[in-house]
Amino acid sequence: MKTRFLPFIFGLSHVVLAQQNPAKVAGDTIRRIQDVEGVVVNGLRAKDAPNNTTVFKSALNTKNFGQDMPTLLEFTPSVVTTSDAGAGIGYSGLRIRGVDASRINVTINGVPVNDPESHDVYWVNMPDLAGSIENMQVQRGVGSSTNGAAAFGASVNIKTNDLRALPAARIDLSGGSFGTLRGTVQASTGLLNNRFSLDARLSEIRSDGYLDRSRADLRSLALTATYLTKKSIWKAVVLNGAERTYQAWYGTPESRYRADEQGMLDYAARNGLSEMETANLLNAGRTYNYYTYANQVDNYNQDNYQLHFIHRFSAKTNLNVAAHYTYGRGYYEEYRTQDDLSVYGLAPVVVGTDSIMSTDLIRRRWLDNHFVGLIYGFNHQYSEFWKFTLGGAANRYTGEHFGEIIWAEFASNSQIYERYYDNSANKSELSTYLKSNYTRKGWDLQLDLQYRAIAYSFLGVDQVSGVLSDVTQNVQYHFFNPKMAFVKTMGTHKIFGSVGLANREPVRRDFRESTPENRPLPERMYDAELAYRTAYKRWTAQANLFLMYYQDQLVLTGQINDVGGYTRTNVDQSYRAGLELEFAYQMSEKWRLQGATTLSQNKILNFVEYVDVYLDEAPYYTQAQIEHGTTDLAFSPNFIHTLGLQYQPTAALSLALQSKYVSRQYLDNTSNVARSLDPFTFTNFICNYKVKQNFAKEMEIGLLVNNLFNALYANNGYTFSYQYGGQTTTENFYYPQAGRHFLVKMNIQF
Repeated sequence: MKTRFLPFIFGLSHVVLAQQNPAKVAGDTIRRIQDVEGVVVNGLRAKDAPNNTTVFKSALNTKNFGQDMPTLLEFTPSVVTTSDAGAGIGYSGLRIRGVDASRINVTINGVPVNDPESHDVYWVNMPDLAGSIENMQVQRGVGSSTNGAAAFGASVNIKTNDLRALPAARIDLSGGSFGTLRGTVQASTGLLNNRFSLDARLSEIRSDGYLDRSRADLRSLALTATYLTKKSIWKAVVLNGAERTYQAWYGTPESRYRADEQGMLDYAARNGLSEMETANLLNAGRTYNYYTYANQVDNYNQDNYQLHFIHRFSAKTNLNVAAHYTYGRGYYEEYRTQDDLSVYGLAPVVVGTDSIMSTDLIRRRWLDNHFVGLIYGFNHQYSEFWKFTLGGAANRYTGEHFGEIIWAEFASNSQIYERYYDNSANKSELSTYLKSNYTRKGWDLQLDLQYRAIAYSFLGVDQVSGVLSDVTQNVQYHFFNPKMAFVKTMGTHKIFGSVGLANREPVRRDFRESTPENRPLPERMYDAELAYRTAYKRWTAQANLFLMYYQDQLVLTGQINDVGGYTRTNVDQSYRAGLELEFAYQMSEKWRLQGATTLSQNKILNFVEYVDVYLDEAPYYTQAQIEHGTTDLAFSPNFIHTLGLQYQPTAALSLALQSKYVSRQYLDNTSNVARSLDPFTFTNFICNYKVKQNFAKEMEIGLLVNNLFNALYANNGYTFSYQYGGQTTTENFYYPQAGRHFLVKMNIQF
């Protein structure tokens, strides 16, 4: 049977109804079927360029043993990942070119994922997302126009699974070190009557974590329903995630991390640790976790709903519209010792002639939020050489922030579940963009103009630096973000260049820990990229020069503001400049070598640090100001290198070694080696083998050995310093990563 080939080209997204490769049915009977790939969010992605990396389903499946998405992207160029629990399951994060998560814009099928207030992405709320991904593009630099918080150094654009032509099912099972277990079941109806398809995935992941009491219980559900008409496609996507994670946020004191017993005793004395807490510090070893309360957990549920409508008016004109709604709710619970009752707005407890001013208690800090919006893209092919896209978004966020006391040794005048703070936030965003492409004689010229308008307000009482404060504020911003790019293709050679401007509003913490009088300014970044790519027989190579220059970048300086908060401060000038190199060499039919290197300088010009100074007499407290001149930006290594070697002796067996080196990272912006993460190197080994059998379409078993050579390192941390009696004390905290550990898996496809 002959099928139609119907190309749909969209500016914001496109769908391809493609001709399926011949498939054998009942021995020698061959027929062609219609295969719907699904919604591809090409409009949000920059064209193929050396500052972009596309990761396909096949690569994700090879390394997916149940770890979080940041861990699966570990060997992507310019990426450094973190894991609070030390084994890649639970709270994990990534930085790209030193850019933190709040400046990395993430979309799924074009729908924004970043939290509208903090701009962060919490991957733990989307367990086993890799099982639902067809491909994803990691874009370094200012990026193309996006929906949601402006990309401020990097973007991650995710496309969910394509539709299947035939019914299919898949079972993924894995397990290994630290009690890790993962089970995933996927099923698809295939395309029914050339009209309808339903896909589903159900996952559960459990891990005790590397650190003590860092257990993670994660569940997720994904559903996709698609309906086709002659010229339109309707697609509904549901992503549900539920996580219950024991907190491993506190970090490990440097003395414990370096096994310095006297240092641990000094730390315990300085910080008033109890006898039990000191014993935990001394005896826990490298897996130390400060928290010992049995229910010190983060408990959160998140539902993402998407409805996409794609219509082809003609061969030259197309429209894509997507409505989305995200509902998140949950809390983190913590045990507190000897908190002042006044911190919770409670009166002292009077017993006889004594007044009790503090108490042990258990509290929950809640977030209940709703994020709803509409995104659209209208694409028109004006001529053979010129096309344009008009797109935009309208989003609305409402969030309730409140805290509850669920138990107290001395409850004073409080009631169980009484809210000791309660405030709401509302954020609206309107954006529109115009993109234009002119392609002729090997040249591709691109223009991208975006306008964003943001209105943000929050009302009520919140805790700021341990004090209940009225944080009511209203702000508005208007941003214009232009970008231009060119690509010149000459046979197997390609030259790429771009310049762009991005503006970004401060995040929730910047507002709530400041007043309108000392509110931080928005950040601005100018990005320039120049790259070259070539391919020759078995070689591919590329080089990318970049400069990301910031005005008013927000960084921590240690300065106390007028409400007593250690909020971030604008620094006048800072930059990230560097060179990214990538290569791949197919040494033979069975051997392949590839690698990536990032060399960079990441600087703040004229950085000023503020250090707390404690005094024995009034005013008892002040701050010292230290001028450091030009310093390194925190968590921005100057050298990142990855190297991978793959060996495939047979079609069924593949082996791979992947190594990574990350140079020194500073915990703050002072360039002080005593406040830094040591350089580290680790190597992973992956083996996958397809088993011959007759009961399934395909069966594969795999082995992953993480940190093969048992390197002891930390990839994240924090620091603070203070002065007393003329001496400066610095407290460093680290997040140790697990030594050698393993995971095994079995995948069965039907």
